[in-house]
Amino acid sequence: MLAQQLTGQVTSHLTETGNGILIHRNAEADFCALQQAAKSAGFNLQIASGFRSFERQQFIWNNKYSGKRAVLDRNEQVLNLQTLSELEKLLAILHWSALPGASRHHWGSDFDIYDPDLLPQKQSLQLTVSEYEQNGYFHELSLWLSDNMHLFGFYRPYQNYQGGVAVEPWHISYYPIAEKALKQLDLALIEDTIINNNVLGKSLICQQLPMIYKQFICNINQL
Repeated sequence: MLAQQLTGQVTSHLTETGNGILIHRNAEADFCALQQAAKSAGFNLQIASGFRSFERQQFIWNNKYSGKRAVLDRNEQVLNLQTLSELEKLLAILHWSALPGASRHHWGSDFDIYDPDLLPQKQSLQLTVSEYEQNGYFHELSLWLSDNMHLFGFYRPYQNYQGGVAVEPWHISYYPIAEKALKQLDLALIEDTIINNNVLGKSLICQQLPMIYKQFICNINQL
């Protein structure tokens, strides 16, 4: 992939699916096959979030860094940012939100999935762990994915907590593309992207980038 594709600054590697969702064009066939298999098992597997641009990730990041958007702790409770040091705030945001330019959603290989038919009436999708755990709306879908998605090349990079990004049972990744993209996304490219854009906290980010790269970008579960 090209540098601007890796960092979410262009859409030349993508194709549009239903509802305007963008995904990597080379992931489309296998995702459609996974979707059809899910349908045969009684699930309406849909993508809540596919490709996310650099601009969108920067907007999310800056709103959290400035306190305009809630930052959650590891128990999904809202944090008081005023009680945190700058480094503590940085780590808290990274627990749930990727650094702009380093989000796996930039690649078009990673999707947040759900089943709209299982969502209770008038209930909006939250993408919380409780929705996918036992007694959650999407628990049966989550179990089915655990048993079957690998047959189509998909896995969960955040299946288990490893000291970096939070557990995200809704986040699936297309291994043939994502594995190659991760190897291409090096420190120099991330740093250059951060420096040349309006990312809040960029000085601290660049200072801590080797740690961030190891703990929050490369520290994932394997297929």
